[in-house]
Amino acid sequence: MTLHTPVEANERVYPMPRVPAIAICLDGCEPDYLDKAIADGLMPTLKRMRETGTDRLAHSVIPSFTNPNNLSIATGRPPSVHGICGNYLIDPETGEEVMMNDVRFLRAPTLFKQFYDAGAKVAIVTAKDKLRALLGAGLKFDEDRARCFSAERSDSSTAVEHGQDKASAWLGLPQPEVYSADLSEFVFAAGVKLLKDWQPDVMYLTTTDYVQHKFAPEEAEAKSFYEMFDRYLTELDAMGAAIVVTADHGMKPKHHTDGSPNVVYVQDLMDQWLGKDAARVILPITDPYVVHHGALGSFATAYLPEGANRADVIAKLQATDGITHVLSKEEAIAQFELPGDRIGDLVMVSGENICIGTSEHRHDLAALKEPLRSHGGLTEQEVPFIVNRRIDLPSQPELRNFDAFFYATTAAAL
Repeated sequence: MTLHTPVEANERVYPMPRVPAIAICLDGCEPDYLDKAIADGLMPTLKRMRETGTDRLAHSVIPSFTNPNNLSIATGRPPSVHGICGNYLIDPETGEEVMMNDVRFLRAPTLFKQFYDAGAKVAIVTAKDKLRALLGAGLKFDEDRARCFSAERSDSSTAVEHGQDKASAWLGLPQPEVYSADLSEFVFAAGVKLLKDWQPDVMYLTTTDYVQHKFAPEEAEAKSFYEMFDRYLTELDAMGAAIVVTADHGMKPKHHTDGSPNVVYVQDLMDQWLGKDAARVILPITDPYVVHHGALGSFATAYLPEGANRADVIAKLQATDGITHVLSKEEAIAQFELPGDRIGDLVMVSGENICIGTSEHRHDLAALKEPLRSHGGLTEQEVPFIVNRRIDLPSQPELRNFDAFFYATTAAAL
């Protein structure tokens, strides 16, 4: 079936691609990772894409965490529209602290659903399963026009729920360990096989930042990861797809010179100022994968008790070393395009080399085997945005990572 009609998704119009349109989200890809690997001659295909295609820097959404940015890429809009403003929140309906990976938290359809509804073939491969349900919301798997599975649970995928039975057997690779570079390599390998054998119209490949949390751009293990990625990128590019390579966020060192984590524990401060547990500090980076980051990132929200002097708390936080931005709910809604009912009374952002924690005793950092590297703030907002074809793009900061599919489909429709 030949498709021509443009697709509308969340008040944006996407061209129907004539060749496969692919967006690749390299989790935690600080632009320096690509620069270092290219300088060592390890990424010849990406180097050529930069020179003969289109190379820009873009801005991620804030908080610069995985879930908000992946859903922004998937919807083409900021969190104020799709509602996913962290990995973790206080559910306004129950008051409980929960993971924000349930489809009930999603407030806008994905562009994958809209393309599927228009008759297109859609493929989504994610490293971690925590994103799969959100990214695949609204897809149906009974017509062989949708595939949506994770590397993390590739042994148990089914045709009914994921569009693919036992993805690991189908790919001929074992289900990877979740804390490994293999998890992301599985995503790339699956993308190549899907493009070669199934030819989706729209495909999204999104990885894990396990390597980026552990290794700085100049380290051999990081360079090896990007060398591996470039081999798969070579195959995808050779098959004629229009490809956008971007990231959900950057990554910065968050530790002292001795390697110990550099953290300001805001719940402890709030307890001193307002009384024990009177305020609730929420870390939206929180997820089940604490080996990555110990639930420490550079963005936090706080719920204040009734009657608290908000201006006084803001002033004290602004005077706290390491905290660079303190915004009221109203300011955060306007500046960061966040859903007001899911961010508490205050939003805090810390600097390039420091994280925000709750109380010191609540963070088990024993699993951190290397000096802490993390993300979440404005210093991790800058990300690559590389297209394998020449197209007109605005410059950062107007260019956002969630423009990926608009420009991928635009390039694929030329």
